[in-house]
Amino acid sequence: MVTTHETLGSSEAECSINVADINMGYRVFGSGYPLLLIMGYGSTMNLWESGLISKLSSRFKVIVFDNRGIGSSGIGTNKFSIEQFCEDTSGFMDALGIQQAHVLGWSMGSLIAQELVLRHPSKVNKLILYAAHCGAEMFPPSPEIIQQLTDMTGTPQERGMRYISVLFPDNWLQNHGKRIGEIFFRPMGNIPEETIGQQAMAIDAWKGSVGRLGEIRSPVLLITGAEDCLVVPRNSRFMSEKIPNAQLDLIENGGHGLMFQYPDMFCEKVVGFLE
Repeated sequence: MVTTHETLGSSEAECSINVADINMGYRVFGSGYPLLLIMGYGSTMNLWESGLISKLSSRFKVIVFDNRGIGSSGIGTNKFSIEQFCEDTSGFMDALGIQQAHVLGWSMGSLIAQELVLRHPSKVNKLILYAAHCGAEMFPPSPEIIQQLTDMTGTPQERGMRYISVLFPDNWLQNHGKRIGEIFFRPMGNIPEETIGQQAMAIDAWKGSVGRLGEIRSPVLLITGAEDCLVVPRNSRFMSEKIPNAQLDLIENGGHGLMFQYPDMFCEKVVGFLE
């Protein structure tokens, strides 16, 4: 069953659809061939920037959704795991009648996207892995970065600023305070601490795709920031050598949030690859 209701501040209607043990919240922008965007750790679909959505939806039917337990998607009864998020995504596509789509996954979303293309290869046309790794133990971030990201002490504002600080290079962050406000200081929806913890455990428990990368047959674009301190670019370099039909785009001075730093460039590279 699909239900729809208008969401304040959204140019499109927010919808809900039943997938197995949960209802999943989602939005659809534009028309044409479907492009599914899979959000990363600790965020809702609201974090996808409107400018990026607008550009992409002028060429594709862009579909964004909330992962299990966050935003307007239910937490359900199944245990959180990257594999479960993959099956949620696959079931979501089935529920919407989408047999195949281009898929873009960011960070944790790129792990889900890898499982999707490996478990359900016919559902993925072209694949974009943004800030991806294929195993947490391969080329991990520094302990200091992990501590910043997982520290749940302090006020919500303090926690938010710690999160923001790992997304961008210091020099860019210091000179773009207004831009940071545009990106993050807007309603993001329901982000329960319980869900954040379960997502973190799911990422840690994921066994990775290191030994399976050669099985990926979809064309793949690996896009990463040269200054990404959270998912260091060595991960994408390694993956680009192991995936048969892959290309690597390394963005100078780009951090984990490079799509916010350089939205026009990011969109240009995505569209150029997909078209």
